[in-house]
Amino acid sequence: MLASGPLAPGLYLVATPIGNLRDVTLRALDVLAGADRVLAEDTRVTAKLLAAYGIRKPLERYDDHTGERERARVMAALLAGQRIALCSDAGTPLISDPGLRLARAAMAAGVAVIPIPGASAVLAALSAAGLPTDRFLFAGFPPPRAAARRAFLEALKPVRATLILFEGRSRLAASLADMAAVLGPRAAVVARELTKLHETHYRGSLGALAVDPALTVPKGEIVIVIAPPETEAASEADAERALAEALSRLAPAKAAAEVAHALGLDRRALYRRALSLKGAR
Repeated sequence: MLASGPLAPGLYLVATPIGNLRDVTLRALDVLAGADRVLAEDTRVTAKLLAAYGIRKPLERYDDHTGERERARVMAALLAGQRIALCSDAGTPLISDPGLRLARAAMAAGVAVIPIPGASAVLAALSAAGLPTDRFLFAGFPPPRAAARRAFLEALKPVRATLILFEGRSRLAASLADMAAVLGPRAAVVARELTKLHETHYRGSLGALAVDPALTVPKGEIVIVIAPPETEAASEADAERALAEALSRLAPAKAAAEVAHALGLDRRALYRRALSLKGAR
């Protein structure tokens, strides 16, 4: 059942399913049904979603390559009080998809920009990867050319977070080979066709995935999730410096706990050392 009452004027960024049409949210259906018009990266894709739920609305193509004139036309409609829904082909608009310039223009003009959350290939792949989720970086698509791609990966190498990237199937093998060469033998997952009938998760080191025959030219949409770099063990000198600094602010027990958490060291041993340092002062 659709929500009662009309939508407020504004630009609605509507997340749509990344494969399985049942993943659309009830709120997204409310917005699509209540909008004055729907903008889509590919009207054929969005038309299938609207048809599946019996929604008939003016459907127009919008992408960032159509020029200032189309954006100006949409802005005129928004400023006149229309309610416009923006969809990408799949997932959340603006995430490696068109719409940023339009959203910025709307914000600058004082038009409400309302996110309608839902399906996301980034989060779906991360949640099923079995890799750390407390800190992650979505880096989009790597550059298509090898030299630029390696430079791109070198910049990501020191990032102490799980990395998430998109890649086209024709470049997957070359990208995985470059990732293995630059990032080393990190654990990784290649997620293919998320939420669809043939969804598959390939797990292994980057080097092993790079030579997996199943990933030579796989079908479907690809998300790559890569483990963060291994944390190097702190040296005794590092621990000593950190403990001395912590003792300048904290009691021995709290200083030991803080350094143990930060450096991954044994708290009891640090506490004994803290007492020794405190007594020597």
